[in-house]
Amino acid sequence: MRISVILVEMAVFSVLFTIMCFKTTSGNNTTQVHNYPPDIQEEYFKTHERIPTELFSKRVVAVKSIPLLVFAVILDIMALLAGAKSFTQGFLFAFGMMAWVGAYDTFFIDLMLFANMKRFRLEGTEHMDKAYNQKWFHLKGMLFPGLAFVFSRI
Repeated sequence: MRISVILVEMAVFSVLFTIMCFKTTSGNNTTQVHNYPPDIQEEYFKTHERIPTELFSKRVVAVKSIPLLVFAVILDIMALLAGAKSFTQGFLFAFGMMAWVGAYDTFFIDLMLFANMKRFRLEGTEHMDKAYNQKWFHLKGMLFPGLAFVFSRI
């Protein structure tokens, strides 16, 4: 497999993931509300219509399934472009790419951007700085279900 191609793909995958995050979060966009800490959700739903946010609710399963399928196809194409010649190489590539995007999401998107950019604040929760800076909440999310998804590619 070609390392230079893999490095370019890591950058491209990060950009695609960042675009998805920016498009599905902000002010009144509740597509990703289930990914917000519970205290932010509670404050938001005091003034907005409550929608299902439980992990296995039909809405959350649907919202998570579409990107999951899209990313699976993207990862398969990326593995082929990187030169994967066997199932094992493809698997290791996909595993590594998902571990990379999980770390990128947690340490850059969640802990730096989400915690500090007003753009990610849900309407009515703009004052909740401490709640948006819950590092342990995001780290737990990376470990489970984040790593569980990575291992599900086995």
